[in-house]
Amino acid sequence: MNRTNRLRTALFSARLALFVALVATSASIAWAQAPQRFLGTITAISGTTLTVKTDAGQSYQVAVPAGAAIKRIAPGEKDLSKAETIQFTDLAVGDRALVKLDPASTGDPAQAAQIIALKQADLAAKQQKEREDWQRNGVGGLVKSVDAAGGVVVLTSGSGATAKTITVHSTSSTVLKRYAPASVNFDAATPAPMNAIHAGDQLRARGTKSPDGSSIDAVEVVSGTFRNISGTVTSTDPASSTLVVKDLETKKQVTIHITPDAQMRKLPDRVASFLAARLKGGSGNGAAQRTGAGGQSAGQGSGQGAGQVSGQGSGQGSAQGGGQWTQRSGGGAAGGDPQQMLSRAPAIQIADLKKGDAVMVVATDGVTDVTAITLLAGVEPLLEAPAASQSLLNNWSMGGGQGAADAAAQ
Repeated sequence: MNRTNRLRTALFSARLALFVALVATSASIAWAQAPQRFLGTITAISGTTLTVKTDAGQSYQVAVPAGAAIKRIAPGEKDLSKAETIQFTDLAVGDRALVKLDPASTGDPAQAAQIIALKQADLAAKQQKEREDWQRNGVGGLVKSVDAAGGVVVLTSGSGATAKTITVHSTSSTVLKRYAPASVNFDAATPAPMNAIHAGDQLRARGTKSPDGSSIDAVEVVSGTFRNISGTVTSTDPASSTLVVKDLETKKQVTIHITPDAQMRKLPDRVASFLAARLKGGSGNGAAQRTGAGGQSAGQGSGQGAGQVSGQGSGQGSAQGGGQWTQRSGGGAAGGDPQQMLSRAPAIQIADLKKGDAVMVVATDGVTDVTAITLLAGVEPLLEAPAASQSLLNNWSMGGGQGAADAAAQ
């Protein structure tokens, strides 16, 4: 071999060695950056490989060899000795999984040494049980005062004749959580100390209530700071599940995102007038009488009646007879609960809203971009008493109706 060929061979060998070294180094760096254990939701299963997406939004693929330990644990259980051994084929998309990687594995994807699974069906059953418990043993309202040292929070709940004060007592064993910024997802709520709760926050608590309902010894508390928006719709985009509202207070445009968890309802005209009268200090009897007297023909022209279908959609009409609707809602009586009236209002979608509609919204805290918790349309009369109306809406979004209980347990 002549000198030139020997030089070319040496140069090729050097380049090959450098390439191999770079590949090995890159693999080593990539492996070092991968977490040795992570928690998330199984989003795909291909052969013996899982794709797991963490709550932070990162996705990891992991190979599951035959020798990997796979166990199933009940929701809320912390003792791994009570976990049940299962097979890889028992895993399913949607299950939660805590994956511990094999430190000796150097392949791509990395191999799992252990998987602790929380089955989606088990989690759904637990959420249903908690949902029922929140309904039976929960309270909700706006924070009036906080004694962080004593672990006591005073709430105001309800509006008008049903307004009341509730004292929430907590101990060192009470689970305290707070909604994550820009989130209305209960599962995304994170642990937070008592001093994170402030006057004006919305709060829900569940535990043992006193016989008269004026106090509760809480086992769990979730709170959050939310924004109230009263304004008119300037545009809607059903495809992206957003609408733009001009805030009457700030005079600025606010983009509102509507998630599947959001409550969206529309008050019939006469019921809105009735509620406005109640909130401004009147009994609402005049509005109820006008509704009952003239509601029959108006209701016949608009559909089957919210009192009969109770929230099956705005397309069913606002009322067969407003008097009948308010009577079913409890609004015709002096002690009727306005929040129950809101809960029975017909549900709507973004497509049911149009430019110029007046809306009231409880949303995540933000300036120009928020996520709705509750949106109420048909509120023109309520805007005549905005402070009382927002109090009504705040309390309803946290403590009134099936939707709030559902949201709390999701």
